[in-house]
Amino acid sequence: MATDIEKLKGAGGWVVVWGILLIIVGFLAVMMPYAAALATTLVLGWVLIFAGGFEIVHAIQTRTQDGFTFKLLSGILILVLGIWLVVQPIAGAASLALLIGAFLFASGVSHTMLAFKWKPRNGWGWILFDGLLSIGLAILIAMGWPASSLAFIGLLTGFALISTGVWRIMLGRALRSGAAIAAPK
Repeated sequence: MATDIEKLKGAGGWVVVWGILLIIVGFLAVMMPYAAALATTLVLGWVLIFAGGFEIVHAIQTRTQDGFTFKLLSGILILVLGIWLVVQPIAGAASLALLIGAFLFASGVSHTMLAFKWKPRNGWGWILFDGLLSIGLAILIAMGWPASSLAFIGLLTGFALISTGVWRIMLGRALRSGAAIAAPK
């Protein structure tokens, strides 16, 4: 019977294979960003449909407990948003791009303010760089919105898949060598 360490080492090969597949799909998404954006929006829409349905069922099952109305409304809103994303995936991708742009802008402003609070400590320049880069990306998204929304979401999906694939390959290699299994000293 295999030990737990042997099982983890054996799983490392599958983790590497999964990482390679993610990188391949990521490159396909980068090469076909419009298809990747639509696929991402549709998958998100279906996830929200199921999540909203489960939330509604949970609300009904626990209707005698506090918060029934909020759980039910939350489930309905999630379900409606999911249906909207599935029915209108292009508008959904544009909305996602706008939300990401707003997040990047808010994050960039807060990181820029943080950088000036950290000045003159070591590393404050990197925080400033991150803040200004985030603001710049948000401005680019806003300038190209909604026309570039599909390309943006598709490229973002592709780069995320590639990044995830790379770390999975590194983890799988560490598992196979036993380095990730050993307890830290």
